[in-house]
Amino acid sequence: MIVLGIDPAIRCTGYAVIDVRTAGLFSVIDCGIIRNTASMPHSECLRRLAGGIHELIRSFEPEAASIEEPFMGKNAGTAIILGMARGAILMTLAQAGIPVYPYAPRKAKKAVVGSGSASKEQIAAMMAAEFGVEITKIPLDATDALALALCHGHLAVRGETAALLLPKPL
Repeated sequence: MIVLGIDPAIRCTGYAVIDVRTAGLFSVIDCGIIRNTASMPHSECLRRLAGGIHELIRSFEPEAASIEEPFMGKNAGTAIILGMARGAILMTLAQAGIPVYPYAPRKAKKAVVGSGSASKEQIAAMMAAEFGVEITKIPLDATDALALALCHGHLAVRGETAALLLPKPL
C-alpha cells in the first residue's frame, strides 16, 4: 500500500510517500516540501498546494493519505490560514478518491519515535537509521509528514483489527 503523509501549511507543506508491504516492512519512496514564498498571495499558495498534491498523486498513486489534525492555537488568523491550506489539500485528495485519515501530531510522533514530543531532528534521525536514508535527504519540514505516513501504515496493516484502530476518514 502506498501512503501519502501530509503536514499542511500555507508556506511550507511537508509530504512523505511510503510503501507499506506488511507489518514492519516499510520503505520511504520520497519526502519533501511544497514551498511557497511569503510574498505570494494566499490564493496563489493554495493553487500551488493543490497542484503539488495533484502531482504527488499522479506520480505515486497513493491508496491512502494521512494528514495532521488541526489544532487551535492562540492566533485565530493563523488557524484560518492553516484551514485554507488543509481545505485545498483535502479537496485535491477527495477529487482523486483517496481516503484521508487524520492523526494528532503527538500520536504520529509517538508511533514512530516513542515520544509524542519528539523534535523534527529526532524524527529525521530515527527515520534515517530505520530506512537507511541519508539524514541530509530528509528535510526537517517533511519529518512530521513522514511520521504521519508511518503512523497510518502501522495501523493499516493490522488486518481485521485495523478497522478498530484507524480513525474515521475525513
